[in-house]
Parts: sequence; structure tokens; C-alpha cells
Amino acid sequence: MMGKAGLLLLMLWGCTVCGSQTSMQKSPQGTLDFGFVPSGVYETHAYFEPGPIGILFHMVHAFLHVVQPNPFPHDLVTKLAQQKLREVKQEYKKAIYYEIGFIVCASLGVLFVLFMPLVGLCFCMCRCCDNCGGEMHQRQKKNADCRRGCFVTLLFVTSLIISAGVLCAYSANQNLSTQLKGVRKLVNSNFRDLKTFVNDTPAQIDYLANQYNTAKYKVISDLDNIGPLLGSRICAQLGKEIIPALDGALSLAGAMRETKEALENMSVSREVLQEATNSLQVNLINEQVRLSNTLNDPACSAPGVSSTCSDIRRTLSQLSINANYSALPNVDTELANVKNVLKTDLSNIVQKGYSTFNDTPDLIKNQTKNIVADIKSILDDIGSNITSFSKQIPLQDTLANFTLYLSQSQSYVEDYYPVIDQYDFYRWMGCIIVCCMVVLIIAFNFLGLLCGTCGYDKHASPTTRGCISNTGGNLLMAGVGFSFMFSWVLMIIVMITFIVGGNVEKLVCEPFESRALFKVLDTPYLINPYWKNFLPGFLYQNPEIDLTFEKLYSNCKENKGIYTALQLDNIFNISEYLNTSMYTKDVVDVFEFVNVDLSDMVLLDANAKQNLLNFTNTGIVSINYEAYLAELNKGVTKVDLLSFANDLEDQADKLPKGALENALKGHASSIRFIHGQQVVPLEQAMSTLSQSVRLLQRTTSDLPNKVNNVIGALDAAQRLINSNGSLIIAQETEKYMEMMIGYFKQYIDWVKNSIIMEVAACKPIANVVDTVEILTCSFVADSLNTFWFGLGCCTVFLIPSIIISVKLAKFFRRMDSEDVYDDIETIPMKTMEIGNNGYHNERLHGIPNPVMTSIPSYDTMTRFPRASAPPRQAEWGD
Repeated sequence: MMGKAGLLLLMLWGCTVCGSQTSMQKSPQGTLDFGFVPSGVYETHAYFEPGPIGILFHMVHAFLHVVQPNPFPHDLVTKLAQQKLREVKQEYKKAIYYEIGFIVCASLGVLFVLFMPLVGLCFCMCRCCDNCGGEMHQRQKKNADCRRGCFVTLLFVTSLIISAGVLCAYSANQNLSTQLKGVRKLVNSNFRDLKTFVNDTPAQIDYLANQYNTAKYKVISDLDNIGPLLGSRICAQLGKEIIPALDGALSLAGAMRETKEALENMSVSREVLQEATNSLQVNLINEQVRLSNTLNDPACSAPGVSSTCSDIRRTLSQLSINANYSALPNVDTELANVKNVLKTDLSNIVQKGYSTFNDTPDLIKNQTKNIVADIKSILDDIGSNITSFSKQIPLQDTLANFTLYLSQSQSYVEDYYPVIDQYDFYRWMGCIIVCCMVVLIIAFNFLGLLCGTCGYDKHASPTTRGCISNTGGNLLMAGVGFSFMFSWVLMIIVMITFIVGGNVEKLVCEPFESRALFKVLDTPYLINPYWKNFLPGFLYQNPEIDLTFEKLYSNCKENKGIYTALQLDNIFNISEYLNTSMYTKDVVDVFEFVNVDLSDMVLLDANAKQNLLNFTNTGIVSINYEAYLAELNKGVTKVDLLSFANDLEDQADKLPKGALENALKGHASSIRFIHGQQVVPLEQAMSTLSQSVRLLQRTTSDLPNKVNNVIGALDAAQRLINSNGSLIIAQETEKYMEMMIGYFKQYIDWVKNSIIMEVAACKPIANVVDTVEILTCSFVADSLNTFWFGLGCCTVFLIPSIIISVKLAKFFRRMDSEDVYDDIETIPMKTMEIGNNGYHNERLHGIPNPVMTSIPSYDTMTRFPRASAPPRQAEWGD
């Protein structure tokens, strides 16, 4: 039933996914988020933690490992499962070798069962004959107290060990009953998980189908933005040549404007410099004449003054201009030519080229409206196919039948709960009775020790011991009697539970944990002699498929999907059903009609190109920029006027105070005034002219080649648009198409992965197996093994308990006779008359015993009318 249901579920998944076969390429960009497949919460936690009693479980496991350290007999179990009894009989030595530990322990148990009643019978008969400690006489020895204390200690320790064993058995008994009470909850949770496993599957499948809309809406979004997306791709490819070409043209347009401004600056600056230098020259000559007249004053002829005047007179020639700007060539013609070229607004033309290129996305959007509508129609058809496929499968009927089967199975199991409880009560009561047998013996031991120890009087002789001490000895002997009565029964119980529980642990529980049990189940031709692998033969009628119980359990343990766990790809390969070629072909066919016409895109017309060529012919290339720079590099005057004025003042300071000194300082001030009013503006004009000249020099450097390169780049970009534009558009359209299909590829991959890993995750199946293992091993086997382990410990230690109790009872019970010693020599009297039984008895002769009368403090004849006699002569040396 499970196999058929799983197969039908798989068919549904396959059909559902077939409707979404729309992808063959992985999306190069953009990752879709399909969310998480909804999954139910499984209640069962197939893990058992025994708690404190786990320590006892580990002790039992260690003991079983000592008894049976051999590995799992895979071959023997396999042959036995295949009912090859002849081969098993031939390999009986291997079976014996494997079970040797159990055989030895069982043999010892059989010997115990056989001999313990026999020994008890013989012991009873022997004591009835006053042997085996049955005689009511205790021989006095010097180490009697030491022996008594040793026996008390040994019996106390032995009783403690027996108590620990019975507690162990009782704990195991209670643990089993407690755990069995939780079986109903554990089993019911497994049934609920199986129902959840079945009922959640339709919701998971619907979720897979509905998530197609995630890919669909993403594709529709990209189709609505086909202009920016596809247009940007095309622009990116074409722009590798178009943008640099337009940038070069725009740069030349800017260079034209800068050239015009520079030429205007040159023309104006040249005229300004010419006028300013002429005015400066006049002022300098006048100042030179006035200064010369001052130096011709008679005061300069005075001694000590003439030399200074002569020095000043020799520097008068430096007061003149240095640069001659009137010789610089005129640039008015070149300026007029440039202005004529600039009548055509090249920058505006280039900007129109940019605008035409940047309008490519809008152009693509307008020319692909029909194609976008066709693709959206295809997407709607795919969605309809998915919905129709999911509705055609009668999933609800199949799941309802399986759910009904689970409910019937659960009811069938629940009918046995009262039976389990009833038999568990019988088992619990039987174990309690068995434990009570041991507790009875322990009670006699501890009561005997208590009464014997508390009632013991070291000053009392064996025949004068008190009632409490005597009761303690009797209780110990009662414990011995019950030990003989119960021990063989306990050993039978221990032996049976040991053989059953031990073999279950070694042949079922440990192999399950190590997966060796699965290897037995997966042995070829084990269950069906005609099937190599039973599981695929039963499910798919194909025993050659490599599907094993171990693989199924491992995959379900990892909570993988039932598709992976049952290897349903062998009968229903998702990859084959997810062949998207049929839908891809439709999408590709539609995209083949994408034909964007860029023939109207003109980057730069012929007039603009001619305008660039005219710019090279304006004459700016032939201007003598070196002559300009040569004049500009010269100083305005032959000497720095400020330095000249400072030197003039320094010379005046050397003269005597008077009119001459004041006149020279006045001339220095005039020279400074000329510098500030005329030289400084001249220098500023020279700087402006120098910048313009250098700008023009850089602009005109290799200008024809620059213009030709720009025009060549524009022509190449235009040829790219006209000749290869369609090819680029086709290439980018194909990439765009692959991106669209990539969304569906993501969806299909997600569906595949979800079916393999998440849909109908079969963790409940592994939980069922683990639950059976927990019930069998953790609940029953471990408790059973712990029970016989504790009970066996009690039974074994009953032997030393019997021996020690018999020995110790002699020290607690009141004796009928005792040894007699001389109080002087403290040795037995050798001259006493011996009765018929070897003991002295005064009543036989009617005469007083002189030795006995010498012990006044212990007049046993007065207190207890019993005979006292020395030991036999043969025992005096003991």
C-alpha cells in the first residue's frame, strides 16, 4: 500500500512539473526567491534517553560484550533466513563459536539448577543427622570473636550486593512498565506524522505549481522594461565605438570655442601691449631727461658727490622698454575665419547625435510591442498547462484512501493497548514476586544480623546465649532454607531471560545500530529467490535497481524527499520530463522576429564633418606662436624699475643733506609710480596673452590629424550602425532571451531540488523504524537484560550467603553443649569420665564434678539443667 501510494504521489509531481518546462539556460543575472516549501511539523522525536538507569544499561552491554565479543554472524543469519538449514548444520562450529559465551553461561546455569536443589536436600539431611553444622554444640576457639566478626562483615557485604542486585532488577521492571505506558503516545505520534506526511503533500505540490507565477511575473516585469534592459545592452555594445567618436567631436567643438576666445584675447592683448609699451617708453624717456638734468646740477661737482652722480649717470640708459610688441603678427584674419566656422553650431549637432543614440531603448520598446504581447501569451499558456495538469490527477482520492488505511491501522493497534497493559501487569506482578523471593532472603539475613549482633553477649557461653541472639541465628538459617528453595527457580528465570535478552541485544539491537541488520535484509535473493533486490522488485517489479533497505532508511533519516529515498527516478525520471525544448522553441521563435531598425540613427552629418575640416583651414596652424612667446618671455623694461628706484635712494642717502638728495629721492618715487601704474598692468596683459598663445599652440598641435581621426571614428561608428548593428542587436537579443529563459531554469531547478529534498520528506518512515527499535531494544531488551543481570547477581551471591549464614548461625544460636576448660590450666580435663556420646554428663553417675564446681560464676546446672562436657579426646589437639 505504501509503495503504491508513493508511486502515485510521484506521478503527480512529475505531471505538475511537466507543465512548467520553460527553461534550458541558467539566468545570467538575477536570483529569484521562491521561498520555502511548506512542511508540517513532525511530533515524533525518535530518540530515547534512558536517564539514570542508563548506567545499568551500559553495565549490561559491557557484560554482554565480555560474554559475546564476536562480530555479527552475517553469513549464518543470512543462510538461516534463506532456510538453508543444511548449510547451517554444516557450519555448526561457527554457530557454536559465536554462541560460546551464551552456551558456557547457560551450562553453568543448568548446573546450578540441577545441583542447587540436590545440595539443599543433602544439606538438610546432613543437618538432621547432626552433621554439617547441625549439632547443637560449639567448640571454643581462641579466634572465635575474630571469626564471628569476619562472618558478620562478609554476610553484610554479600547481603548488600544481593540488595543492589534486587534493586537493579526492580528498577528494570519498573522502567519497562513506565516506558510501556508511553508506547501509546509514541505510536500515536508516529501515526500523526504519517498523516501529516500524506496530507501536506498536496499543499506542497500546489506551492510548487503556484511558484511558477514568481518566474512568470519576473519575466513580465523584464518584458515591460525591454527598452531599458535590451536597449542598454545594445547601447553598451554600440557605445564602445560611438561614444568615443562623439566625445571626440564634442571635444573639437569645445576646442573651436576656446580657439576663438584665445584668438580674441591675443588680438586685444597685442593692441593693449603695443599702446602700453609706447606710453611707458615716453614716460621713461621723460624721467631719464629729468634725472639727467638733476645730475647736471653744480652740486654734483662737489667733492665726494661727483662720484655718486657719475654712477647714477651711467645707469640712466637702463630706463627704457625691453620688448617690442609692434613686431608681432596680426591674428585678425585667423579670428575671422574661426568665427566663420563657428557659425555652424557643431556642439548642438553632436548633442543631437548623443540624443539619437540614447533614444535606442525607446526605439526598441516601440518596435517590440507585438513580440512582448506574444511572449506574455505564451507565459499564460504555460501557467494554464500547469494548473490543468495538477487538476487532472486524482490525488485527493488516493490520499484519502491512504489516510483511511492509516486510521484503520491505528485503530487496529489501539485495540491491542488493553491487552498490552494486561499482560504487562502480569509480567510486572511476576517480576515483583520474583524480587520478593530475594527480598525475603535479604530480610532474613539482615534481621538475623541485627538480632544476632544486638543480642550477642560476649560473656555468655554458647549454652547461655540470649533469646535475641538465638532468634538471629534461627533467622539466618531460615534465610538459608529459603535460599535453597528459591535459588534454582531464580536461576531458571535468569537463564531464560539471559538467553533471550542477550541474543536479542547481540543479534538485533547492536546490528541495527551498526547497520549490519540492513545488510542482511539487503542480501541478494534473500526474501525472494528470484529477486536480487527485494525492495525495488516489490515496488517496481524491477529487482535490478540498486535500492536497498539501508539506503531507504538513511535517506529518510536525513529527511530527504520520498523521490530520492525510493529512487523513483528509475521509473519516473524528472530530468526527462523537465525537457523544456518545446516551450523554449516557442520563445526562441518569437524572439527571432525582433528586428530593431537603426538606419535612421545619424551621428554627424556631412556639413558638420566639413565644418571640422574648415576648422583646420582657418590659418591658426600657421600662426608664429614662437615669436609671441619669445617677446612675452622678455621683461617689460631692461631693468627692474623697483630695484632701480631702491638703488637710486641708496645713492641719494650717501649724499649730504640738501636739495640734491631730495631731488634724487623724488625721481625714485616717480619711477616707482611708473612701475605701479604701467608696468604691473603690462605684466598682467602679458600673462593673459601667454596663456592664450600656449592654449592655441596646444590646440593647433597636430590639429589636422586630430580632426581626421575624429572624422574617421565617426565614420567607423556610423558604418557599425549601418552594417553590423543588426548583428549586435541579434546577439544582445539572444542574451536577453537567455536571461528570460534563465528565470524558468531557476524555477525548474528549484522544483527539482524541492522534489528531491523537501517534498514529502520521509522522516516519519525512518521514525517508524526507529520507534520499533526503541520499543524492542531500549524499552524491552535493555530492561529485560538489566532485570536478569540484577537477578543473576542476586542468585549467584546466594551461594556465599548460604555458606556464611550457616557458619555465622553457630555464633548466634543457643547450643545444647559446649567445651569445658580448667580455669587454672585452661585446657580440657583429660581425667573426666566420658559418656556414651563422648561428652561428660553428671546425671549419669550422680556425683558432683569437681571441675564444674570450681566455676562458681557460671553454674550452668543451676541456671540451665543441661549437660556440659569437654570435647572428645581426639579433638583436644584442635
